[in-house]
Amino acid sequence: MDNICSFIDYTLLKQEASAREIKKLCDEAVRYRFKTVFVNQCRAAQACEELKNTGIVVGTVVGFPLGASLTKVKCFEAESAINAGAGEIDMVINIGAIKDNNYEYVKNDIHQVVQTISGRAVLKVILETCLLTEEEKIKACIACKDAGADFVKTSTGLSSGGATVEDIILMRKTVGDQMGVKAAGGIRDYKKAIAMIKAGASRIGTSSGVAIAEEALLHG
Repeated sequence: MDNICSFIDYTLLKQEASAREIKKLCDEAVRYRFKTVFVNQCRAAQACEELKNTGIVVGTVVGFPLGASLTKVKCFEAESAINAGAGEIDMVINIGAIKDNNYEYVKNDIHQVVQTISGRAVLKVILETCLLTEEEKIKACIACKDAGADFVKTSTGLSSGGATVEDIILMRKTVGDQMGVKAAGGIRDYKKAIAMIKAGASRIGTSSGVAIAEEALLHG
């Protein structure tokens, strides 16, 4: 259980999430020793306070969930997140620019956030793979790598599809061992989490962390 819990970004990004729910999320993260908790930016400071001195990192999102914000807005969000105490940031890629085949814009959009963060936080870039062709997924991964991001990530969990084993294999093959690959979207049980890890995922984003951890106990 400890092993799989160390892969999990325990997530609560519902717009109606209350302070009480954030506290519960953090308490469960401490109990199960998840890698991080991920919350919306307005809850990042609370989560940081709840998790002070626990070793569990707080993450938050930028350009979420559409990725269509101006680059300077994404940079402002990233700086604000770090100021609130976040140590990881999941940024949504500009999907429209991918559809325009404008990968210079895509790369610059990410690179500007990388420069804003300046090594103070881990940056994961969400591709929203369900909206992309295989060629677009490959080119997007290369843009993320060239821009200096730390991870590529499958999904927001709020579009028409989530993580698939096939996408994780493709993303891992494209970025190699130099970057992390995060599977997110629809991962609600131990079997699927393990399948993603075996396919090459180095992180699992899920709101079902407790269920996965409890299933892990049953599997010894």
